[in-house]
Amino acid sequence: MLNLSGCGKSNSYKAPPPPPVVTSKPVSMPMTKFLDVTGNTVAVNSVELVARVAGYLQEIDFTDGSVVKKGQKLFVIEPAPYAAKLQQAKAAVASAKAQVIYAQSQYDRQETMYAQKATSQANVEQWLSQRDSAKAQVIEAQANEQLAAINFGYTTVSAPFDGIISRHLVDEGNLVGNGTATTLATITQINPIYVYFNVSELDALNIRQTLSKEGLNPSDVKGAPIDIGLQSDSGYPFAGKIDYVSPSVDPATGTIQVRAELQNDKDILLPGLFVRGQIPLGKPVNKLALPEAALMSDQAGSYVYVVGKNNIVEQERVKTGIEEDGMVAVTGLTADAQVIVDGLQNAAPGNAVEPTEKDIKAPAAQQPDA
Repeated sequence: MLNLSGCGKSNSYKAPPPPPVVTSKPVSMPMTKFLDVTGNTVAVNSVELVARVAGYLQEIDFTDGSVVKKGQKLFVIEPAPYAAKLQQAKAAVASAKAQVIYAQSQYDRQETMYAQKATSQANVEQWLSQRDSAKAQVIEAQANEQLAAINFGYTTVSAPFDGIISRHLVDEGNLVGNGTATTLATITQINPIYVYFNVSELDALNIRQTLSKEGLNPSDVKGAPIDIGLQSDSGYPFAGKIDYVSPSVDPATGTIQVRAELQNDKDILLPGLFVRGQIPLGKPVNKLALPEAALMSDQAGSYVYVVGKNNIVEQERVKTGIEEDGMVAVTGLTADAQVIVDGLQNAAPGNAVEPTEKDIKAPAAQQPDA
């Protein structure tokens, strides 16, 4: 028999290298506590332009939906009849003044004659009465002239403020203002623009306590900054200030109405939009923070993975706080903890990893409170 034998190295198992992860120490950064609110935009001014005199609509001097300036002519309502009435009223004033002059001269003449015993006291008193009556007629005529001038002014409808005008609601040639005030269009001022939102009773009490700690009065909330964002915005690009706080709590909702005013130079914000807002509560304070992606949670709360002795992964429970610019304030960690911020899918408690440390760059922020 042939004895066949082979020679060579025996097979042996070699463990794979530990998976790579990226770690970082918590970064100390100034963070501000915010109150998150939601609300709606409302025009600062909104006015229905109406016909205040009767007549046929003669001119429409704007483009529907255009921006108009204060004092700009928008509509003209048949001015000719009212111009004639104004001239008639002016003529009546001139006639009444002439009657005063004539009555005054007759009264002076009668007084002279009475001094000469050439007329009676009754004649003097008669012309005195006529003179005073003529003066009263001047006052009445001047009032009628003023009313005629006002009505003539109403034939031109002008913009009461800068704003955006709606489409015209009545076409040229139609009779307007005949017994009722006919709405011609609506003009809306949206720069600046208001944002109305409601603050819960509990949040309102917290704000008052924060103000008290800083030595301020509740009325000092007026003028406080607020940042506003639309549903399509990832942040809060619009800055404004609170300019009104309701003096009482609505018992039906348990909330307080608050209003902020924002500049809207590019007319991006329109009335009726749903918006998000952030109101800073106090000054920035230094906090240890981690990127939001480094945090995980379960039924017991939030936790992170840290690299411990011999590069073994450990689970550390943390409490989260303020969220700002993708960073989350945390407590329960030391400042030199090596937290896994990338490669979490490769990490599990008790397993070894190959860590690479990377510094976190804190986003630019306000100076912290000393």
